[in-house]
Amino acid sequence: MAYIPLNDELPGIRALFEIRPETAKPLRELANVLLHDSHTLPAGERELIAAYVSAQNDCHYCQSIHGAVAAHHLGGDQQLVESVKKDIEGAAISGKLKALLVIAGKVQQGGKNVLPEDIGRARRQGATDLEIHDTVLIAAAFCMFNRYVDGLDTWSEDDPEAYRERAALLAREGYLSVPT
Repeated sequence: MAYIPLNDELPGIRALFEIRPETAKPLRELANVLLHDSHTLPAGERELIAAYVSAQNDCHYCQSIHGAVAAHHLGGDQQLVESVKKDIEGAAISGKLKALLVIAGKVQQGGKNVLPEDIGRARRQGATDLEIHDTVLIAAAFCMFNRYVDGLDTWSEDDPEAYRERAALLAREGYLSVPT
């Protein structure tokens, strides 16, 4: 049971957005810019970063929904999402994405954990300054989102199908126009 009264029909951050629409608006805008808008990193990779950080933070709702959105963008490959969450280096992803995920994981632990050699590795793998910047911002934002969701003890679905259905909508429409 959530720590404050929430709409029992809405899981995770969706219930929180209903409580405070005035804070929901900028948070949705941030998520849309980072995960959905046009970018040199494909949306599936940006969603993987969000899912990975959320898994590291043990946020069931966020890792599930963003993992499902990533899988949707990646042709339905939920196994790839799960492999990234368990073992970045062993996952069947590009060297660039591995390097960016290492940076994201270090941000999740604390921003000062990112070292010059982590940035150098990402650059050697072809990451641009914008991609490095946005990886750090996605990781930092998802630490905040995860703590928001779990700090108020929101509930989350156990059924992966519920996430897949919403993921298709989010992948197509983004984070601004999808109803709570």
